Amino acid sequence: MIGQPFYILDKVDSTNNYAMEQVNNGTINSGTAWFALEQTAGKGQRGKQWLSPPGENIMLTIALQPGMLPLSRQFMLSITVALGAADFFSRHAGDETGIKWSNDIYWRDRKAGGILIENVLRGNTWQYAIIGIGLNINQTTFPEHLPNPVSLRQITGKAWDAIALAKELCTCLQERIQALHPSTYDSLLTEYISRLFRLNQAGLYRMNDEYFEGIIRNVLPDGRLCLEKDKNIIELNFGEIEFVLTK
Repeated sequence: MIGQPFYILDKVDSTNNYAMEQVNNGTINSGTAWFALEQTAGKGQRGKQWLSPPGENIMLTIALQPGMLPLSRQFMLSITVALGAADFFSRHAGDETGIKWSNDIYWRDRKAGGILIENVLRGNTWQYAIIGIGLNINQTTFPEHLPNPVSLRQITGKAWDAIALAKELCTCLQERIQALHPSTYDSLLTEYISRLFRLNQAGLYRMNDEYFEGIIRNVLPDGRLCLEKDKNIIELNFGEIEFVLTK
């Protein structure tokens, strides 16, 4: 079960780092979750930092043994976690919640959270997926360099109990993980694509220092993004393109 046990850490450099240490030091039950009240070096995608004031947001990592998936289907786990996080956030923020490829959580055109999955491999065995999730809950002021952040409190005007919400998030993830099966791969991918930020909408992108207008048309089962550029479809891997966002 996701979130059983559920540990609360007063202060840690990164919940993903902490979870990785626990996994490397011994056997951890699949589904174990660690929630941090404060992170000093939170990790985001592509080496970026995830910054959060103490106690205000969800900073959660789950150690999952992904026996339900072959290693060749890693992207299905990313899809499943993103859908679970979007399910959770939309419960409180409404149906304008979406997913920015590959697995950021968006509300309208603003970033509410992100997901970082790091894998523990032993030989050819996918031993653990270390699933880090950061969601803006009560934060109302953000660093100036962030282009488009938003929190649940800004959306709803309410203060929230971040720990209680983190446990609710675990429940949403559990529901999605339970439904992950070869027979559901296609339907999960279809649902994921339907909830994508900028799907079938023109948007500005940057690739190799070139700015251009493109339209997201599809995502392939291995995670590659299909983007229409100059009436041609290009297929892009993670990190090959940047969404250009404005405040």
